[in-house]
Amino acid sequence: MSSFYEIIPSIDPDRIKVKLRDVTTKQVKALLDSINSGGIPQTDDIAILTSPAAGELLEPMAQLAKDITLRRFGRTIQMYAPLYISNHCSNSCVYCGFNVHNKISRRTSGREEILSEARLLKNKHISQLLLVSGECPAEVGIDLLEKTAGDLKGLFPSLSIEIYPLDTPEYRRLYDAGIDGLAIYQETYDQEIYSMVHPAGPKRDYQYRLGAPERGAAAGFRQIGIGSLLGLNNWRVESYYLMQHAAYLMKHHWKSQISISFPRLRPAAGGYSPDYPVSDRELVQMICAFRLLLPDAGLVLSTREPAELRDHLIGLGITRMSAGSKTAPGGYLDKTDNKPDEYGPAAEGQFNVSDDRPVKEVAQSIRAKGYDTVWKDWDKGFEDNPK
Repeated sequence: MSSFYEIIPSIDPDRIKVKLRDVTTKQVKALLDSINSGGIPQTDDIAILTSPAAGELLEPMAQLAKDITLRRFGRTIQMYAPLYISNHCSNSCVYCGFNVHNKISRRTSGREEILSEARLLKNKHISQLLLVSGECPAEVGIDLLEKTAGDLKGLFPSLSIEIYPLDTPEYRRLYDAGIDGLAIYQETYDQEIYSMVHPAGPKRDYQYRLGAPERGAAAGFRQIGIGSLLGLNNWRVESYYLMQHAAYLMKHHWKSQISISFPRLRPAAGGYSPDYPVSDRELVQMICAFRLLLPDAGLVLSTREPAELRDHLIGLGITRMSAGSKTAPGGYLDKTDNKPDEYGPAAEGQFNVSDDRPVKEVAQSIRAKGYDTVWKDWDKGFEDNPK
């Protein structure tokens, strides 16, 4: 079977930059009119909608994105929360707080601690949980994840993972244990930049990471989430790659629901400063462009973004938001002055959260916009052969 890796060489970033530069406002208007009239856009149209020319027409783009989102998803926002299991990592990603060379306090949660944190989130109405860890199989192996899924699946109708890449049989084990979703970001599709920001560690293998969504889909995961880490490369070029990747997965792995995340780099241990910072306006343009071209895809926005911006984006394409997030293992447990608790020393997070509002307050903001918070939209009973 072919893979998206085989398509990467056919994408010429220099050609994309020329196309982006040459787009006119007339072309943008024509495309918006076509979409508004029911026309079916092409994936290559992402270059038109993320061009500087389209940035001048952001208001009509946003209005059309809002209309499409309302028609496809109604006035709803799905809610979820990440639960970090470990900040141990064997990679040296230059932008990440978990970088193996960073002198941070590290910790791996045991099953009892994970369950305690999960119950706290459940008490806040969270029903969709994302399990997150650094890349350190010696600390967070398949056995721990499998047992953790068994501990949690009675509490949460939907469990997803955002961990290191695995082979299909390993993903299948986790799927059989009750995990139904996979989130894994390529970070950047530019192979030269990818090598620069991943100088050592297993994550340096570009091809293996790129194939993870396909292996996860083959294992049966219901949801597959992809994205670029915005700030590592020109966001307009990244958008082109990301769109092609999403379209490929939707075509070849149509049984899985594909979602796209838009994480911007945040301050973290190590002090990495992005070479390609993305402004709020550019982020909005990117989100609207993806909604116009992928009307049925889930679009995800995390607490990396500030509260005011997140509130503004409700209805403009985003369908799923995290809330009350902590990015350190044990982060949801009550602590005083970062002192050790019954499970061990306090650990440091992957990055600084921007929207630190509690779950209840985020939900209130969503409802104030006239939208409903969706805590649960899935149950194993919906499957033909639920496990």
